[in-house]
Amino acid sequence: MQDKAIALHDVDLSLGRGAARVHILKGISLTIPKGEAVGLVGPSGSGKSTLLMTMAGLERPDSGKVIVDGTDLSGLDEDALARFRGRRIGIVFQSFHLVPTMTALENVALPLELAGDSEAFERAEAELQAVGLGHRLHHYPAQLSGGEQQRVAIARAIVPNPAILVADEPTGNLDEKTGGSIIDLLFALKRDRGATLVLVTHDLNLARLCDRMVRLRSGQVEADAALDVA
Repeated sequence: MQDKAIALHDVDLSLGRGAARVHILKGISLTIPKGEAVGLVGPSGSGKSTLLMTMAGLERPDSGKVIVDGTDLSGLDEDALARFRGRRIGIVFQSFHLVPTMTALENVALPLELAGDSEAFERAEAELQAVGLGHRLHHYPAQLSGGEQQRVAIARAIVPNPAILVADEPTGNLDEKTGGSIIDLLFALKRDRGATLVLVTHDLNLARLCDRMVRLRSGQVEADAALDVA
């Protein structure tokens, strides 16, 4: 199990209540080795984002197992799951989810402060330097461009030095040039830190930059293929 970053075994998940309940993930089994970059693709409504959130422990399946970095998430209560996620999983969303009343530095330091890290601000500043925003430490989200806000979000995701980085349409709100720079940054971080990267995207060209592409349709894995990225 130690060479596997993520392992899903026969995962089923429905969302909603009563007549509005929708069966989204249907018997998904998938293994992602450590250090691999995986692109999750498929049409709208195929379950890509829900699968990503399940891998990240933000959604709990109705049945099946989700094992992340050797830990069975079903064995964790909500507090333990939140602590595990804070240490081991970095999450980047399409919408940046920055706290508008906090500066870039404060936003990045936040997860470390919550974990009681006495060097939260020093580490946060180092990560902002690493993503090219050392000159924007004390700016608020409204004072930053979309690309800069996403860089802050990425710095916040990587500041705990997680083993796994998941990104849900991270360039969806950005223009092509800015989006390209964000993707370059994500892959550089993955390479330099040896992290596992799981990326939801509708852009097949972006997915082809990964080591492997997994295509979903109607909540099931339709295709799973390694890519020649040499």
